[in-house]
Amino acid sequence: MQGRNLILIGIALALGLVAVFLANSYFSGVETRQERIAEQQKLSRIVVASQDLAFGVPLSDQNLRVANWPANSVPVGAFTTIADATRDSRVALRPIVVGEPVLASKVSGRDGRATLSANLPIGKLAYSVPVNDVSGVGGFVRPGDVVDVLLTRPIPGAGSSGTDKMTDVVLEAVPVLGIDQVSDENQTKPATAKTATLEVDTLGAQKLALSVQLGTLSLALRNVADPATGPRPTIVPRHLTSSGYAIPARNTAAGPTPPRRFANAIQRTIARAAAAIVPSAPRGPSMVVVRGSNPTEYEVQRGR
Repeated sequence: MQGRNLILIGIALALGLVAVFLANSYFSGVETRQERIAEQQKLSRIVVASQDLAFGVPLSDQNLRVANWPANSVPVGAFTTIADATRDSRVALRPIVVGEPVLASKVSGRDGRATLSANLPIGKLAYSVPVNDVSGVGGFVRPGDVVDVLLTRPIPGAGSSGTDKMTDVVLEAVPVLGIDQVSDENQTKPATAKTATLEVDTLGAQKLALSVQLGTLSLALRNVADPATGPRPTIVPRHLTSSGYAIPARNTAAGPTPPRRFANAIQRTIARAAAAIVPSAPRGPSMVVVRGSNPTEYEVQRGR
C-alpha cells in the first residue's frame, strides 16, 4: 500500500514537471516569435502599461509589459526592458493609460518619490489660493481643468466707502494642478475644497499673492479648448444695472438736500406764502387814525 502511494506521488511530480516545462516552452516560444516578428517588420520592443497607472503608482512587472513598436516612431525616453523601467523604484508622475509607452519623462527618478514639481513645465510655478464651495465653482473645479481668477475688492480712493466694490479678472486660462491635496486628473468627482493649486508664471504668482491680501478671490471654470484671452473691463456696481440709477450725495451738516427738480418749486411756494402774509404798502395818499394807542394807516380814496 505504501509503495503504491509513493508511485502515485512520483507520477504527480513528473506530470507537474512536464507541465512546467511545456508552459515555459510555450511562453518562451511566444516571446521568441514576437522578437522574430519585430525583427522581420522592423519593429522595436518597448515597455508599455498593461493597466491604467495613476499619479504615484509604483511601476512593477504586474502593470507593465513589452510590446512591439514601429522602429521609426519610438518615443524619446522609452524603456526597452521592464527591468530598466522598474529600476530605482520608479513611480508614475503622470496618468498613463493601457498600451501607452512608459517614458522617462512620465516616471520618477532614482528616489521614486512622486512630486508635483516634476509635473511643472520649465518656467512655471505652483501657487495655492483659498477657495470655498462658492468661489470654487461648487466643487466642480478639479485637477486638469482651466479657470479664470477673479478678484473682488474695495474701490480705491478717498471718496469711496466700504460698500463700494469692484471686480477684475486677474488671470485667464490658468491650469489647475491640484485641489486640496489631490493632484490626480482621474479624480473627476465634484468635491468642495479649501485650496486650489494653480500653474502660473512668476508674474502670475505675484498677482495672486497680492490679490489674496487685497480682497476675495474666486474661480470661473472655462472650456479647456477656449484659448481666447485679452484685456477685461473692471466691473463696478453701476455696471450691474441698465438704468444707471444712483442716490446723490447728501450734506450731512445742513440736513438732507432735496432733489434739484424740487428746489425751484419749494422756493416759489415759500415766496407766495410770504407775499400772502405781509400786507402790501399803500400806493397813494394815506391818513393815520389813532384809536387809543393803536395807530392805523388808511389809504385815501380819491373821488372822480
